Amino acid sequence: MKIAFIGLGNMGGGMAANLVKAGHDVRAFDLSQDALDAAKDAGCATFTSAKDAVANAEAVVSMLPNGAIVRGVYGEDVIGLAPTGAVFLDCSTIDVATARDVISSATEAGYDMVDAPVSGGIAAANGGTLTFMVGGSADAFARAKPILEAMGKAVIHAGDAGNGQAAKICNNMLLAIHMAGTCEAFAMAEKLGLDPQTFYDISSVSSGQNWSMTSYCPVPGVGPQSPSDNDYQGGFATALMLKDLRLAMEAADASDSAVPMGSRAAALYESFDGAGNGGKDFSAIIKTY
Repeated sequence: MKIAFIGLGNMGGGMAANLVKAGHDVRAFDLSQDALDAAKDAGCATFTSAKDAVANAEAVVSMLPNGAIVRGVYGEDVIGLAPTGAVFLDCSTIDVATARDVISSATEAGYDMVDAPVSGGIAAANGGTLTFMVGGSADAFARAKPILEAMGKAVIHAGDAGNGQAAKICNNMLLAIHMAGTCEAFAMAEKLGLDPQTFYDISSVSSGQNWSMTSYCPVPGVGPQSPSDNDYQGGFATALMLKDLRLAMEAADASDSAVPMGSRAAALYESFDGAGNGGKDFSAIIKTY
């Protein structure tokens, strides 16, 4: 299949490479020449504009920084310029309203489109083990699923347009809450005289068990290897977690949802990022305790 891929950053580059490995003809575009060079080395054909990349494409996949860019790219470079009958897959993490607006515009122009944000981070993007949360019609999902399966281990239909974004921001708000609580518990346990490994051994098989503890422990040397064992480098950057939390707070306001724990987690990460820690993994917030 001829697939245009727009946005070849830390996540998109690995995703495009996996589409090539799956046998697709990938037509790549990014504003960064370094990203284009890496995509070319991975087997992609590269283009100097999004409009050129989508010409003759049977599918368009995008991985872009924010909703304004997604709206601009699809409005100016994709809708009406990609061949009639192409399917669009936006894998960016953006606000629900923009996702629904862009999909509505694409649908009105005769295209199938899904929002398909991801969970898994850079390593999963490179390894083809991402989880995709997909919003869109049943027909659009059916067309998008085989493409997404080439880049991930799980592809889950979340419902109508925008529901992929809703699932992503709710999930990551919960993740931030869990990580903050896990950090608090480890810090207090140590101050009460408990060895961190001992506390882990107890809590990881008790009612306090959670993914942030047992799969991504914020304490170096405890649990499976995680970014905490590499001075909190790599993994899921604090700045990206904060982006998702801001989107969650916008969605909470728009839907009149009570999110006191989410609001507190957002405030904690806002402060941590503001102190110059945006590039560190989000588990590094344990340093504030």
